[in-house]
Amino acid sequence: MKKTENISATHDTPSVMKAIRQHEFGGPEVLRYEDAPVPELIPGEVRIRVHAIGLNPPDWYLRDGYKMLPPEWQPQVPFPVILGTDISGVIEEVADDVKGFAVGDEVYSMVRFPSFGPSKAYAEYVTAPASEIALKPEGIDHIHAAAAPMSLLTAWQFMIDQGHDVQNPLQPNRHEPVALEGKRVLVNGAGGGVGHFAVQLAKWKGAYVIAVASTKHEVFLRDLAVDEFIDYTKTVAEDTVHDIDLVIDSVGGPTTGRFLRTLKRGGALFPIFPLGFSDSEEAERLGVKVSATQVRSSGAQLLEVGELLNNGTVRVAVDSIYPLSDAGKAHERAGKGNIQGKIVLTVA
Repeated sequence: MKKTENISATHDTPSVMKAIRQHEFGGPEVLRYEDAPVPELIPGEVRIRVHAIGLNPPDWYLRDGYKMLPPEWQPQVPFPVILGTDISGVIEEVADDVKGFAVGDEVYSMVRFPSFGPSKAYAEYVTAPASEIALKPEGIDHIHAAAAPMSLLTAWQFMIDQGHDVQNPLQPNRHEPVALEGKRVLVNGAGGGVGHFAVQLAKWKGAYVIAVASTKHEVFLRDLAVDEFIDYTKTVAEDTVHDIDLVIDSVGGPTTGRFLRTLKRGGALFPIFPLGFSDSEEAERLGVKVSATQVRSSGAQLLEVGELLNNGTVRVAVDSIYPLSDAGKAHERAGKGNIQGKIVLTVA
């Protein structure tokens, strides 16, 4: 519920909260449910009592020590670390200089991403810059709201509006979304977090959508009104699909170049995870563009996509739900792959 005036907290905030912390890099077993200090409120921020937390790949990348990054890109991490970025909850305190939000507002956010330090969302309380939060869509609960921010903002910034001018260091050109209406769009990994949002945004914009996923996801994706479904366990998509205008490869990585031959001249390949792509000369020869961007926190964009969540234009799929204390089990689930939608932690 939205309050009409900006007020301070009406009760004392505890000094200690429960959180998931890790004191070393490693597997899910390094995630400990333990006491941690409640984060202090600073100017420009709000403190949120967290109700739900969405899991994302950067969580396990950090947990594991950023092994997927070149050594020179691996940031220094000060232990103990609290993982996580995506939250939904209720504002518990507002800094004096913050306008437009009040105690009691239900909000959601992708907190401080990307940043040089952990965003500290696997916890009962989190602070967030007011510029990175938006009112939670009234039509969905905290669990579904927490599942949306990073994955939906990623699809939005790749496909609809980048919303920032920060250059991707992996490419010389600025990332530019392409027009989708009437275009043939293939989404690889369509059943996952980013993938199922990419499918829905493309359909919303009037594209003909081909979804590539495993057998498990066929019913789910057909319910999202995809025009074609390709089961990659039975069919090699890049051997059978041609004349595509845009490929959204939500899996990405070194194998993303295999989709180049599915594109028509003038088409585009957007790998969500571009590290390892090495077929630039082939892309140039075929006359197609390969481009990626880095998703960035944006309260303004969360407010915009919140309208689509609120009216049901975009639906959030939740794969599984775990209590905060079972974050290790949630990471084990993530490690098994073939996730449909998002994994969410709940806070009592």
